Amino acid sequence: MNTKEMINIGIPSKGRLRKDVLNIFKKNKLNLISERGERDLLGSIKQKKNFKILYLHAREIIERLGDGSLDLGFSGFDLLKESEINIQKKINVIKKYDFGKATLVVAIPDPWIDVQTIADLEEIAFEFRDKKKKRLRVATKYPNLTREFLFSKGVTQFKLVDSLGATEAYPFTGSSEIITDITSTGETLKANNLRVLKDGEILKSEACMMISKSSSKNKSLQSLARLLSKN
Repeated sequence: MNTKEMINIGIPSKGRLRKDVLNIFKKNKLNLISERGERDLLGSIKQKKNFKILYLHAREIIERLGDGSLDLGFSGFDLLKESEINIQKKINVIKKYDFGKATLVVAIPDPWIDVQTIADLEEIAFEFRDKKKKRLRVATKYPNLTREFLFSKGVTQFKLVDSLGATEAYPFTGSSEIITDITSTGETLKANNLRVLKDGEILKSEACMMISKSSSKNKSLQSLARLLSKN
């Protein structure tokens, strides 16, 4: 890629992450312009003509860094680690920020008083299999990380359920027995009568600036990344 080619930068299209990322540009006196205001999915940097901003879902930013259609992007470390290994291999994390902090955890309904640890969960899973003739269902938006974690702890008798909405509701609508979910304070889990297992921490996450390895030698991209790394 030569320096005159358009460089694509992915910024989360909504939520707190978008706001915090935009703040980094602001702090560095880089003006982001969008013709149609906040709802615009495309933008540019006033001071840097060959940079294009794309406002995308945080998960899509990872995918597109992996296939090289984005050169630089901001997303969560959790989403990078959830992506396929061949995608992860094509992306470098160049800065971890002190915002967007959250933890992916295993959470169970409060009434399960006998279940405190993953080992207890393993027993319950076998009970489900032997007595109820079905698998313990785990609702999640993070199937890869959940499967990997539970297997590593010796829990094998479970079935993953794709969460399409508020994961914390699944155990109480008969859709799953337990969940894994991302949490920053734990308040939402508590409010939904769920608690985290004592050893149920799967992954700590934060917002990251990432670069597609296929673009990493681009000089103007490197200088922008250095500038944005200061904050």
